[in-house]
Amino acid sequence: MLILCYIITALAAYCLGSLNFAVIISKLKHHDDIRKYGSGNAGMTNMLRTYGKVDAALTFLGDALKTAVSIIIGMLLVGAVSGGNYVAGFFAILGHVYPCYYRFKGGKGVVASAITILMLDWQIFLILLGVFVIIVAIWRYISLGSVICAMLYPMLVYAKQQVGLENAVEESMPVFYSAVPITFAFIIALFIVILHKTNIERLMTGKESKIGSKSKKQQKFSVSKDDQK
Repeated sequence: MLILCYIITALAAYCLGSLNFAVIISKLKHHDDIRKYGSGNAGMTNMLRTYGKVDAALTFLGDALKTAVSIIIGMLLVGAVSGGNYVAGFFAILGHVYPCYYRFKGGKGVVASAITILMLDWQIFLILLGVFVIIVAIWRYISLGSVICAMLYPMLVYAKQQVGLENAVEESMPVFYSAVPITFAFIIALFIVILHKTNIERLMTGKESKIGSKSKKQQKFSVSKDDQK
């Protein structure tokens, strides 16, 4: 029965995660596809550059809500102790990046990952949020902030566990539970970094767009070979 609950959780989270609000809003409001413009990415940042703050905010709210609902479903069906929140969070992120409704071409999972981290550990989320805000405020690169925070995530989880593990041993709690959070953190970090490969290349060559730069909607984006992979 528990296995069935895991399967239902994964499927529900993936289907919800596949609802890409950048694509939905651009099609309903502008009768066009956000993936044709700017970076070609169906995410909040490209919505900000292409359509402005209002549409970017709506995209953020939609992506945040679908992720939160997915995790709540996982906690209700499987339970937090059994890892239902981690399973739901992962498949919600997977659905956002590879949506079944849009030919498996979605966003880069930053918002979905952020909301997942928030619901898993709000303390670590606040630290990462602070780092992200500082980086974006100084260098004005959202991609740089996203990648650095992704790399910091497993480090913070590990550091926090080193304090918690001593208490777990003293209280005779199963120490193996610590493997789930750190494994999840490493997977998400690797996932985000790989998805930002082209951004990292542009950062290194000085071609990455800074926050506040405008996308020319008249020039439709031609997807590169790297982005198609």
